[in-house]
Amino acid sequence: MTTRLGVRRILMGAAAPLLAIVVAVVVTSLILLVAGDPVGAVWAQLFKVPLPRQIVAIINAGTVYYLSAIAVAIGFKMNLFNIGVDGQYRVASFAAALFAGQGWLPGWLNVIVALLVAMASGALWAGIAGLLRVTRGVSEVISTIMLNAIATFLVAFLLSKTAVKVVGSNATNTKPIPEGSRVPGISLDGLIATPSRVYGLIVLAVVVGFLYWFVLNKTRFGFDLRATGRSETAAVASGVNVKRMVFTSMLLSGAAAGLVGMPLLFGQDYVYGDTVQSGLGFAGIAIALLGRNNPIGIAFAALLFAFLDAQGNGLQITAGVSDRLVLVIQGVIVLSVVIAYEVVRRAGIRLEQRTVAAQLAEQARTPLEGARS
Repeated sequence: MTTRLGVRRILMGAAAPLLAIVVAVVVTSLILLVAGDPVGAVWAQLFKVPLPRQIVAIINAGTVYYLSAIAVAIGFKMNLFNIGVDGQYRVASFAAALFAGQGWLPGWLNVIVALLVAMASGALWAGIAGLLRVTRGVSEVISTIMLNAIATFLVAFLLSKTAVKVVGSNATNTKPIPEGSRVPGISLDGLIATPSRVYGLIVLAVVVGFLYWFVLNKTRFGFDLRATGRSETAAVASGVNVKRMVFTSMLLSGAAAGLVGMPLLFGQDYVYGDTVQSGLGFAGIAIALLGRNNPIGIAFAALLFAFLDAQGNGLQITAGVSDRLVLVIQGVIVLSVVIAYEVVRRAGIRLEQRTVAAQLAEQARTPLEGARS
């Protein structure tokens, strides 16, 4: 019976995201039909086997998305909605690039300290929202949205003051990271024929995912965090300092957000400039929801979003449809996943009620049969 219940929980957990993806496909197909666009050609492009270089691009994009989603998921576990990952990642990437570019430390020591600078900067920026929440009761949704805007303009201002001008170029960048502090990529040439390399800091994403799982599920702090997220009243009754947990959770979420741009900084760009990729924090929200805040689920969701991004680049050529359609699909997935989770949750409750009723009926029947014999 226990094994059966465990298998049922796994199936129910997988049902919601799968249902959301199916709904997204159906809704997007209807949109294409109404617009008069070729439905078959669109899905043929999106679901075709990616090229070797695209596989590497999917893994790299998925790595960045994964770190962003983990940062969001930390807040979700605490029932906090950290929308400020985008701003936290900008502040942290700028601070890390500014530090690493000076080359004060040799080689990998420069990389490690720069990662710590990024984590501290992201935590500091998220801590502002956490402090406002615990001292003034300001919703973290409002404060993090405002902090995103402030971070964008603040970093742009600081970048204009610290940028290194390149002769013959209009680019505005920080000082490039020294050659010895650049993290080499991982070659997949033995598996797939491509010169493209996976970010070396994919290892960082694996470590962050493991620490996320371990702290939440194997430590007292993680138990208190989850308990507080589910019921602040019960947490207070068990002696948990709720305000401290809220503030600490925002710091941890911000520290994780600070790492979002590190694979790009040390494995591809080597500078922070005005062309930095935006929207990573908002993508993390959708991916965390789709992955149900589970480190494995988030990994699959991150790769799915990266897959759609990579395949969507060819929509204009092969199907005559804008690649912005991918954003529509991702948006529909986000909306669908909320509905799907509720449908699956209610179905799960009904199944549990039937299981409990059957067990009680069986227990009631057993004594009667014994008495008759």
